[in-house]
Amino acid sequence: MISLKSKFRTHTCGELNKENVGETVVLSGWVHRKRDHGALLFIDLRDNYGITQIVFDGGDEELEKIRPESVIKITGQVVARDDAAVNDKIPTGAIEIQAEKFEVLTNSEVLPFQVFGDDDVNEELRYKYRFLDLRREKLHNTILTRNKMMKWLRDRMWDLGFSEFQTPVLTASSPEGARDFLVPSRLHHGKFYALPQAPQMFKQLLQVSGFDRYFQIAPCFRDEDLRADRLLEFYQLDMEMSFVDLSDIQAIGDAIMPDFVREFAPDANVYPEIPHITYDDAMLKYGSDKPDLRNPIIISDVTDIFRGSDFGVFANAIENGAVVRAIPAPNSSDKPRSWFDKLGEYAVKELGLGGLGYIVFAEEAKGPVAKKLDAERIAKLYEIAGDNSSLFFVCDTEEAAAKAAGKLRNKLGDDLGLINKRDFAFCWVEAFPFFEPDEERGGEPKFTHNPFSFPMASLEELNTKNPFDIKAAQFDMVLNGLEICSGGLRNYNPDIMKRCFEIAGYPIEAVEQNFSGLYTAFQYGAPPHGGCAFGIDRLVSEITGFGDSLREVVAFPANQRGQDLLMGSPNEVTEQQLRDVHIQVRKKN
Repeated sequence: MISLKSKFRTHTCGELNKENVGETVVLSGWVHRKRDHGALLFIDLRDNYGITQIVFDGGDEELEKIRPESVIKITGQVVARDDAAVNDKIPTGAIEIQAEKFEVLTNSEVLPFQVFGDDDVNEELRYKYRFLDLRREKLHNTILTRNKMMKWLRDRMWDLGFSEFQTPVLTASSPEGARDFLVPSRLHHGKFYALPQAPQMFKQLLQVSGFDRYFQIAPCFRDEDLRADRLLEFYQLDMEMSFVDLSDIQAIGDAIMPDFVREFAPDANVYPEIPHITYDDAMLKYGSDKPDLRNPIIISDVTDIFRGSDFGVFANAIENGAVVRAIPAPNSSDKPRSWFDKLGEYAVKELGLGGLGYIVFAEEAKGPVAKKLDAERIAKLYEIAGDNSSLFFVCDTEEAAAKAAGKLRNKLGDDLGLINKRDFAFCWVEAFPFFEPDEERGGEPKFTHNPFSFPMASLEELNTKNPFDIKAAQFDMVLNGLEICSGGLRNYNPDIMKRCFEIAGYPIEAVEQNFSGLYTAFQYGAPPHGGCAFGIDRLVSEITGFGDSLREVVAFPANQRGQDLLMGSPNEVTEQQLRDVHIQVRKKN
């Protein structure tokens, strides 16, 4: 490693200890905090590596004028602190520097918010002065941790035999997926580049080119409506492999992800098993294709138990095609009536249900639903709920019931304290439907997931089977209810690719035009291949404890309106700049 010593410092602010006592040192950094005790003035000096306490003789007017976050250089002697003054919270807490001279390198203006401490600061203000925000200890350390995570992932991929390539950032617009960010061409009138939503086609072309295992830490861009768990610009660990099946690709995730969590969250409890769950089972048991397996609650289908029962609301709905899902709430039988009433309000206001039926299993089954059911039906429901528990019911169409039951499952898991936040539970969700009904086209098939996935069907089956019964060789990796990876086998057969796009409503000409590079390459010998991509921002936020707050793990994020308040983007450009790229801005309608 190149030495950090220079005319500005002999040491960093994080490395001095008792072994350095008696040495004369030079340190430079930011004034983190000042404490004036009259005869003595103390400054905590901060740099990227830590904090060292500096002691000055008081009474120096120039010294007293120095504002927090000014940058200074000091020369002084390392002395040991008295035992009572030792600060065990920092590595340099056993020593301090008796300053002999100082130099102000740059002065700071009055701060818009304090860097020292953990005071809550308005998000817009933080983003406007992001360079100050990044000096704050928690965020600064998070960005440094992200840096270490990126290196760890890159090293591991090299160790696994992957080659690192870079793919273009200026590419062609694709009709699939989210909206593209468009870049007008100056040299080609009326034509546009697009920023990549993912390097999907390029990484497949690399496999066709004979490169066996590819990876990159790729920037991706999607012009989406913003949420806390969505960024306009994000990074993913992208990989692709030739001559593989699904298990070969998933084995890479199995080899990397648990170790990644253990490396950067040593206090975490990583579940030893990574189960494989079909999409259909995930929607039934967890009400989500992103199940949080830390939550022990399992949803059950109890449609047949209510079919033909005296509980007319459910029985009549079942005759009209509805289903009933049961969501158990362990050890909740002693909850007050108000707790059940609040859940009922949640079901109406947040889930859009007409109400929320339930049975309480204490010494006997209680509640309005129990009064309408015979002993045999109640006994079957008791087997699902268990002792001292409650059982909630959702009755709706299959899709709506699954989603509502899943949200209620998550809420019960949180409300009942069933989820340990330092547990990490991975799973693979697979066998997604290849097609789903497109309501805008009268229920005709459209791609459910990645249109370049391989269908789990032969060409003959694509011609004869119900499209909605065809599964995709596609998977997601889920961590604690968050999708952290998506991937699968790619459709490398031109005939099967054309048929899949025909079913989804695309004429052959559209495939050849919109995906010409990939389609042409497949005519010249394409290997069976597949891959996946892991969302780095989401992984970092989950492991560092920020949850869905992805902006907290990105150095320079846009705000929730997609604005960079520090650099002032998006912004207006000159008329000449618009003319150069042949653009005229319409007035907003």
